[in-house]
Amino acid sequence: MSGETMPERIDPLDLLSANGLLSEEERLIQDTVRRFAEQRLRPVIGDWFERGHFDPELAPEFGKLGLLGMHLQGYGCAGSSAVAYGLACFELEAVDSGFRSFVSVQGSLAMYAIHRWGSEEQKQRWLPEMAAGRAIGCFGLTEPDHGSDPGGMRTTAKRDGTDWILNGGKMWITNGSVADVAVVWAQTEDGVRGFLVPRDTPGFSTRKITHKLSLRASITSELFFDDCRLPADAQLPEAAGLRGPLSCLSEARFGIIFGALGAAKNCLDTAIEYSVTRTQFDRPIAGFQLTQQKLVDMALEVQKGFLLALHLGRLKDAGQLHPRQVSIGKLNNVREAIKIAREARTILGASGITLEYPVLRHANNLESVLTYEGTSEIHTLVLGEALTGTSAYR
Repeated sequence: MSGETMPERIDPLDLLSANGLLSEEERLIQDTVRRFAEQRLRPVIGDWFERGHFDPELAPEFGKLGLLGMHLQGYGCAGSSAVAYGLACFELEAVDSGFRSFVSVQGSLAMYAIHRWGSEEQKQRWLPEMAAGRAIGCFGLTEPDHGSDPGGMRTTAKRDGTDWILNGGKMWITNGSVADVAVVWAQTEDGVRGFLVPRDTPGFSTRKITHKLSLRASITSELFFDDCRLPADAQLPEAAGLRGPLSCLSEARFGIIFGALGAAKNCLDTAIEYSVTRTQFDRPIAGFQLTQQKLVDMALEVQKGFLLALHLGRLKDAGQLHPRQVSIGKLNNVREAIKIAREARTILGASGITLEYPVLRHANNLESVLTYEGTSEIHTLVLGEALTGTSAYR
């Protein structure tokens, strides 16, 4: 119709006014992290992913922004809300899962373990340095033969006088080969216990895992312990049994709930932008019904996932979040994010397999995110047990 104006394009999260559910402070934090991610991280990620590179010198930059242990209180940590932390994870993973993984492992695994289960001396020694990015931590739980069943771990810590002797190995450890301190979980005569192992401990060595097709812009390592002698005060005094490491995993999963959506939305935004500029049969492919159906289906899942993440964040801030609810968020949002990344790739056609666009890089990364911090199968069984009262994996 002559003189008719084109409808205004709406951001996917504005369809339900989801952004309006955030406070002014939360939006400010999200905007600050988004600007940093777009200006500092996005320009380098294609090259880093292709080369399998991550620069640990980013740590002080993350620290200066307040991202490391940002939801923890005291010891140089920002003390932000769980929702604000989730939004930061959303913006980091919108660029690449490797960046969110670094922040998650540093803050929600290594720092949280010390903050929740450590002694005051351990907290004073490590947390301010880690919050500033001057020290990097890793979290050693998974082993080559024990992933979903950490209770079967073979790494041991045995008493020798007042000392501990640590033997064994850990696998798939983010930040492992650059960490200044490793939080390591081991079997003792009293059950599973946690230990802080500084990098320069004799008998402690690492090996970087290479030839990855996923999380290439992230450092993944093996840890080896050969008669590592640790003083008595290396033990996390408040952690007893699997409750310690599992509580840390629940913290990290919370960040993933938001983070995976960041990757999904970046894929959706890319697909929308491509569809309105890519012309076939003398018209933009955005004008074809099949393309619009794909975009709408993706937008619906991004909105639903964001509302789920925000609800879980509000529960966490109120101190009411249950681990099984974290399982719901991790299972749903990562599963849908992978579907969105793959669907977005179809809109981009052959261009979607290149590093010029982020969608296949996100899809590859999300394959790892689907597995770590609890596989989709394990989270399904956690929820199945909640619904039926019957455990399917014990």
